[in-house]
Amino acid sequence: MVTSRLPQDEIDRAVEALREGEVIAFPTETVYGLGADAQNPDAVRKVFELKGRPATHPLIVHIDHPRVLERWALSVPPAARALAERFWPGPLTLVLRRAPAVDLAITGGQDTVAVRVPGHPVAQQLLRAFGSGIAAPSANRYGHVSPTRAEHVREEFGDAVRVVLDGGDCKIGLESTIVSCVDTVPRVLRPGFITLTQLRTVVPEVQGRSDADAPRVPGSDVKHYAPSTPLSIVNSRTLEEVVTQLTSEHERVAVLAMRPPRVANKFMTWINAGRRADLYARDLYVNLRALDKAGAREILVEEVPAGEAWDAVRDRLHRAASAENVVAVDPDIAALRADFGEDLGQ
Repeated sequence: MVTSRLPQDEIDRAVEALREGEVIAFPTETVYGLGADAQNPDAVRKVFELKGRPATHPLIVHIDHPRVLERWALSVPPAARALAERFWPGPLTLVLRRAPAVDLAITGGQDTVAVRVPGHPVAQQLLRAFGSGIAAPSANRYGHVSPTRAEHVREEFGDAVRVVLDGGDCKIGLESTIVSCVDTVPRVLRPGFITLTQLRTVVPEVQGRSDADAPRVPGSDVKHYAPSTPLSIVNSRTLEEVVTQLTSEHERVAVLAMRPPRVANKFMTWINAGRRADLYARDLYVNLRALDKAGAREILVEEVPAGEAWDAVRDRLHRAASAENVVAVDPDIAALRADFGEDLGQ
């Protein structure tokens, strides 16, 4: 359940910590963010240190209203203004040319800055009280599964984060759609809840693929959003066969599927996430965290359907899986390899 507002004293504690150069965690409608004062380079560097994030990977600046966009962007082209007017507050991040005052620590050394206006009421409450931008990536260790509950942040960081604002479960559960507006043609650099079709109803020329010269953005690593347990994506037709093979020697396997299992198996942990793309996305990181705690040697994820509604989920799953384990389809995998660690290409 999403919390609409927090007591003002909790917000005041978070604002005080930000003004003292500390790092806090706060909810957005997508995932929880690990935030610092975007105008304090030392505080921003603490985010990188705490998260273990490479300095070349940019952060997103969260602001409370589109009217302050010019503080952060050198120029705002008409396409960006149109997208902001339609989708802000909401799960859309715009990449623009940075204003001179924006520190390169935020941008990963680039001349572009990523900005969004979050729609979560607690994030809005915090941003209005703070009165400036908050630079924030997701509140988890670099490359790990993103947090959609306050408890996930505490599990990752313990007392290292001074204030964790609990806004309940994130409503969307996947990171924002990122659109670059630095060139003549806007481009989607990361898929999210807002689809290409929706973007094109506002700006028809938006393209769905980035090119080699596109700015670096959060979550673009080949390996990202990954649980500690090795994860493979498996064709639906062979899912049970692969489970049977991997559990034949009493090894435990964790499964994320869109349906119940056809046959019971005491050595598997199975989560049925259903076939609704929005609900699957909302619960994806919660489910991956649960399966990561199952004591399994492998997490098997049933391949999700094709189509735009599943683009963001598919992107996160493919990054969570090892590159060579995107789709395991051979029903004879276990017979071909004696070592369990190589069963699915590990």
